[in-house]
Amino acid sequence: MTGTEFAVICVWACALLALRRAAGRRRAVRRLAALLLRPDTAHGSGAAGRAAAARWWAAVRARPEWLCLPAAGLIALAGESPLPLVAGAPAVPLVRARLRASARRGEREALAGRVVALCEAAGGELRAGRQPGPALAYAARRTGALGPEEARVLAAVGFGGDVPEALRAAARREGAEGLAGLAACWQVAVDSGAGLAAGLDRLESALRERQERREGLRAELAGAWATVAVLAALPVAGIGMGAAMGAEPLRVLLHTPAGGVCLLVGCGLEAAGLWWAARIVRGGGADAE
Repeated sequence: MTGTEFAVICVWACALLALRRAAGRRRAVRRLAALLLRPDTAHGSGAAGRAAAARWWAAVRARPEWLCLPAAGLIALAGESPLPLVAGAPAVPLVRARLRASARRGEREALAGRVVALCEAAGGELRAGRQPGPALAYAARRTGALGPEEARVLAAVGFGGDVPEALRAAARREGAEGLAGLAACWQVAVDSGAGLAAGLDRLESALRERQERREGLRAELAGAWATVAVLAALPVAGIGMGAAMGAEPLRVLLHTPAGGVCLLVGCGLEAAGLWWAARIVRGGGADAE
């Protein structure tokens, strides 16, 4: 046995002994805590920990864009450079804007669905024999499609006000454009005595067809968005593969002049490529609509 092998064996033996002593110490501490702490105290401590974890998770869900900073900190530690932190700071508002745009799009689509449900419910009440005013009031309360303008519309319905104008005011919100069609149907029914139920049926069919067309378009564009995401992840995957092979790409990119130039050019090309691909996909969606 050589001296190097003997030294390695000694190091491993000392490490195992230290781990065994640490484990024994932790068991003794836990046993002492179980003896000294009352059950209600221990339970309260666990509840406090769970409450703190729940608050932390709620904060992360409310502001997920702030996760950019911990991710940038991990990259900065791995690359031993503050540059990822400098890049992570402006990423927070960009990610926030992207998340808010996605949330607004979801709210707009949900509101459009509630408008379709409003037309369906009101038409059903009219066919069941209800008068237009109570039918619209019932459908509005059931679906919540009128939002902050619900009180104004219901007041116009109940006190003989200008219901079409109130509906047009409610249609100014994004996603509630179908209420303008409902206002037109109401106006025609009041002026000419035409059946409101038939108009609501046609309006519902048109709005539902438009909603189904949007959903089909979104499903068709899902593949294109997946391709964009894969192309965006390729540089990160390349860095990971290089690190796994021992090439130390972070050290080259963050600590050498040539690597810094490559990093700046690559980030610029990545941003331009993502912007161009997203513009193509969104343009295709706009043309299809």
